[in-house]
Amino acid sequence: MEKLIPLIETVGYIGIFGMIFAETGLLVGFFFPGDTLLFAAGILASKGIFNIGILLAGASLMAILGDTTGYMIGKKIGPRIFVREDSLFFKQAYVVRAQHFFQKHGRKTIFLSRYIPIVRTFAPVVAGVGEMPYHTFLLFNILGGVVWCFSIGLAGYFLGAKIPNIDTYILPIVVGIFVLSFLPVVRQFLPRKKK
Repeated sequence: MEKLIPLIETVGYIGIFGMIFAETGLLVGFFFPGDTLLFAAGILASKGIFNIGILLAGASLMAILGDTTGYMIGKKIGPRIFVREDSLFFKQAYVVRAQHFFQKHGRKTIFLSRYIPIVRTFAPVVAGVGEMPYHTFLLFNILGGVVWCFSIGLAGYFLGAKIPNIDTYILPIVVGIFVLSFLPVVRQFLPRKKK
């Protein structure tokens, strides 16, 4: 964690944009820390290491393209996987549930999933499998991608500009962001009281 800032400096724009795309568009990218990456890159932009306009525009574009790629994976490959005979892990009923879910909650899911690690990787794939209309998906993909990149990146940028020696606080801030972003996931797995 303490080497995050030097690492981001080293990989530069290409590395940042590549990680944002991989996390949101490739199923294997779920382990990339998108929130902390954007926040730390925003801090570096406040120090003049990156241009904040290029950083936010490029990250937004890669987040949008990443989700679009995930959607296409779900649309093209997903049905072929789920159409096969029911098995221990996959049942045809899952596709029907996904379709119903995205008809009812798809818009807010695509938008809000940006702020939840792991979920932001798989939500667009499930949207594709669930046959969410592409024009609806694209609108909320663009809104979610831009708002996510700008809110996290600008938070880092403004805190980096206002707090002297923010580098000394980077570890607790990054850990805090990481923990906060995982709370919705943890909450889903906590036992709920029966009414």
